[in-house]
Amino acid sequence: MLRSARFLLSVTRQLVPRAVVHQSLARAHYSGVKLPASNYYSKSSMAPQLLPAASGELIVKNARHLTVHEEAIEKLADRVIRGIKEKEINIENFSQHEHHPTAKDAHAPNWIFLIDTLNFCFWTPGSDATKWKVDGQTGYFALCAAINRAMREGIDITNPAYYAKITLEQLEGILRSDTEGTKAPLLEERVQCLHEVGRVLLDRYEGRFENCVRACEGSAVKLLQRVVEDFPCFRDEAILEHEADGATIETRVSFYKRAQILVGDLWSCYRGEGLGRFEDIDAITMFADYRVPQVLVHFGTLAYGDELMAVLKEDKLLANGCREEMEIRGASIYVVERLKVLVRAKLLTDHPDVKPSCVNAILLDHFLWDYRRKHAAELEYIPFHKTISVYY
Repeated sequence: MLRSARFLLSVTRQLVPRAVVHQSLARAHYSGVKLPASNYYSKSSMAPQLLPAASGELIVKNARHLTVHEEAIEKLADRVIRGIKEKEINIENFSQHEHHPTAKDAHAPNWIFLIDTLNFCFWTPGSDATKWKVDGQTGYFALCAAINRAMREGIDITNPAYYAKITLEQLEGILRSDTEGTKAPLLEERVQCLHEVGRVLLDRYEGRFENCVRACEGSAVKLLQRVVEDFPCFRDEAILEHEADGATIETRVSFYKRAQILVGDLWSCYRGEGLGRFEDIDAITMFADYRVPQVLVHFGTLAYGDELMAVLKEDKLLANGCREEMEIRGASIYVVERLKVLVRAKLLTDHPDVKPSCVNAILLDHFLWDYRRKHAAELEYIPFHKTISVYY
């Protein structure tokens, strides 16, 4: 029997959530489900002890529910190098996508900021549920298509003066689905996020995300820190309990999926130049979501323990911030960081005609995420973790 929505939400987000939410997704629905304000407002504004790369390393070192296989990462490195040589992995791919802006578009910075404010939780509960679609697209690209459609219809959707006051009904209309009776998930939470970031963008940056970027003087890390400090709904953190020097301690770790992809999208859109030039872009890791881990398991770089695999196969919700979820996301960051190092080493020794700088965690994430989309049916045998959250 379904637990009440009130109980579900009480455990979906806590500062140090421990439990796995045992609720069948086949009967779960987004409609009427409202995440508590603490889901993105209650966390401390202090900087975390660890940024994502160091967080991933610490999480893997203390992992209980999964293992990392170095030899499989080395094999995946060979596949990545093939992708580089065949232009499958290339910074140009972002701007060439029909739904993305280019560096020549004046609205690009505000468009990217808006998209990454709303870039979370697209999965559909239940295997037989009708997916949210816009112009035939699902998930992230459905969001892009909806925003572009609104712009064509004359809606000033990339202007924070508009979306800082947007109503639920207005956003529902903007994100309307091709399929009748289907809505974008977590509409109320998306409205709250828009109100929050819109007000800050107007108050501090004259309504232009470009001003926020320029204030960071070409530093990806400064921009990352500024975004998570100024815009709380980007503050994707958790508390990891682990052993150190014979004692049990708690360390604040971070994943910053949406904040990092925001930096990465700027870098990709501007091809690492102009507004997208960041001297420390290598500090940005992959964007820890629920799909890339599926690919990493497919390639054998990650292996879930029996207990965790059983939970995933039973389609149970993982509470955002629980141990299992932290390990999946942290291990994904760790594996891609190792992959980056190995690919660059192989390029130096075996492929001197290719610059090692042509690959970073952003491009590796793009490759893995695109691989999942291209091979979706092939990867269905691997369950992906499901979490209701505004963070990814």
